[in-house]
Amino acid sequence: MGNCWCRWKPSIYRVSANVKSAQGQLVKQRNDDSKLPSNPKEVEDLRRDSAANPLIAFTFNELKIITGNFRPDRVLGGGGFGSVYKGFISEDLREGLPSLPVAVKVHDGDNSYQGHREWLAEVIFLGQLSHPNLVKLIGYCCEDEQRVLIYEYMERGSVENNLFSRVLLPMSWSTRMKIAFGAAKGLAFLHEAEKPVIYRDFKTSNILLDLDYNAKLSDFGLAKDGPEGDKSHVSTRIMGTYGYAAPEYIMTGHLSSSSDVYSFGVVLLELLTGRKSLDKLRPAREQNLTDWALPLLKEKKKFLNIIDPRLEGDYPIKGVHKAAMLAYHCLNKNPKARPLMRDIVDSLEPLQVPIISQVSDTDTFSSLKGEGPFMCNEHNVVLAKPNDAV
Repeated sequence: MGNCWCRWKPSIYRVSANVKSAQGQLVKQRNDDSKLPSNPKEVEDLRRDSAANPLIAFTFNELKIITGNFRPDRVLGGGGFGSVYKGFISEDLREGLPSLPVAVKVHDGDNSYQGHREWLAEVIFLGQLSHPNLVKLIGYCCEDEQRVLIYEYMERGSVENNLFSRVLLPMSWSTRMKIAFGAAKGLAFLHEAEKPVIYRDFKTSNILLDLDYNAKLSDFGLAKDGPEGDKSHVSTRIMGTYGYAAPEYIMTGHLSSSSDVYSFGVVLLELLTGRKSLDKLRPAREQNLTDWALPLLKEKKKFLNIIDPRLEGDYPIKGVHKAAMLAYHCLNKNPKARPLMRDIVDSLEPLQVPIISQVSDTDTFSSLKGEGPFMCNEHNVVLAKPNDAV
């Protein structure tokens, strides 16, 4: 599977308002950004007001050491924000720092799609929040014009790279449901935090995986504080990614936790079908995943036709049906009719398949696969086969 953290690509399907409105927002944003903290002391002063997690303020020279002077062969990926490098913090870098591999995300200055505001949002949100299904922010660098974020290193990279790879083995049904479950728990935590957070950019490229396929949400640059009191939404500039953004948010700019639920439905659909949310290489009627799949999800005789053929039928029929119906409800055009993330977590829990043991003998693996009360995934791991009640 390789040691990749995240193969970033420019978000070519960026959602934005019309040109005049976008230009006005940009001018206003630049004026607002001039008031934001812009040096290490100001950033730390702002963080201390609400910080729960200790973050390390690295110098740029330290980051050069960590990344081997940003060697090209250490680039893990790139995108609108800039480039991501694999690095290693050694014990002799600074007294008291543990040795560990890291991912170093370097802001690309004026050439990036995201600016200082998004960089600061990540520092603030991930400095406040801590959860097993959120990627851990270790530190940052705010030195002169440099804006850098240092994360824990996620060995298997993004869900996007694993799910749509033409090189890696297809992910098993149990792995896909484990990913959906972990990502759902991350979103539920954000929505139910003391100060609720709307993630706003939930997609397969922003879900990272460790060696055990535990899913963690990354990239909080577009995250927003949720509505307070009896308000149902917050009004904000329209940002996100086409194919994942909720239709009501694109139309009105009204952002709510239900917007994240819609995006979750799209990702769940991608996990079920093995198809991208938008794919220009497919026939015209199949390019938009939700438009193509939604009419088929609710038909028991047809929904199996859209399940990823690379699974080769190795999945529990009733479990697949439950996941398909969950995706269908998440994608409801009426945001008030969508389930809450905590209910989604509850719905996904029965679909989890526990790992029983590791199979090392090929003959044993062949004889067990698909027979009796067990089944095996692509890693030769014997799994308890869900019964028909699941």
